[in-house]
Amino acid sequence: MSKKKILDFWLNSSKDDFKVVSNLFQGKHYSQALFFCHLSLEKYLKYLIEKNSKESAPFTHNLIQLAELTGINFNKEHISLLSDINNFNIRARYDDFKRSFYKKATLDFTKKYIKITETLILWLEKQSQNQ
Repeated sequence: MSKKKILDFWLNSSKDDFKVVSNLFQGKHYSQALFFCHLSLEKYLKYLIEKNSKESAPFTHNLIQLAELTGINFNKEHISLLSDINNFNIRARYDDFKRSFYKKATLDFTKKYIKITETLILWLEKQSQNQ
């Protein structure tokens, strides 16, 4: 697959997944909306890795590890937010975390992290353009 096709795949997948977030949120599927926030960020970070290096994006879901490979300087607040959002992937999948995660995924909590995800993606877009 060509570099352009790979970049288009990651970027378009990220955008499509973020559109799904809105639909899930409107349907009151809050934990699933948060999972798609993670997925959208993961794919955007993989897009940046592919764009900014000669390496392929690794097979990991860890947003911190992916952020480190983008070539972008993240501040402590961004890393902290990515660390929080990392939990939306793992905890949503394993049974022993599901109940506590579902309780945490309230309307307000989900709305907050959807906004944070959107803000992070916009910040990443700006950083990418400045490189």
